[in-house]
Amino acid sequence: MGIHWKIKSFEALSTHELYDIMKLRSTIFVVEQNCVYLDLDGKDKVALHLYGEFEGKIVAYSRLFKPGISFENASIGRVVVDANYRERKWGHDLMREAIAGIKTHFGESKITIGAQLYLKKFYESHGFVQTSEMYLEDDIPHIEMKRESC
Repeated sequence: MGIHWKIKSFEALSTHELYDIMKLRSTIFVVEQNCVYLDLDGKDKVALHLYGEFEGKIVAYSRLFKPGISFENASIGRVVVDANYRERKWGHDLMREAIAGIKTHFGESKITIGAQLYLKKFYESHGFVQTSEMYLEDDIPHIEMKRESC
């Protein structure tokens, strides 16, 4: 049995799905990465929420944005896989689903992301190229990366 992918608008998420998504994001971005920051940035209401379920649990997630919300281009953010499932390499499946979701839902082929620097090679494997110098976001090194076509 593999992972099952879903894409929903904010309004279409159940309270249980929203809770599980926020818990996963907080577990990774706040606790695991030891970074105190406000995850609820106001953008969730305008994002499409892509998540993967395995055995009834949300184990992978990302937000998809149309152009003009996070960047000039469409964008993908809050890319996360539960630490207990990373050995399954579902992060790659998540990115393939996110890129396809941008194309399907927004009709866009240009995607920009703000990537944590240590994940540069991971994103390069999905066609992204570095387009900025390193910058700090919440004290974590980041780079801007772009993908020109889906």
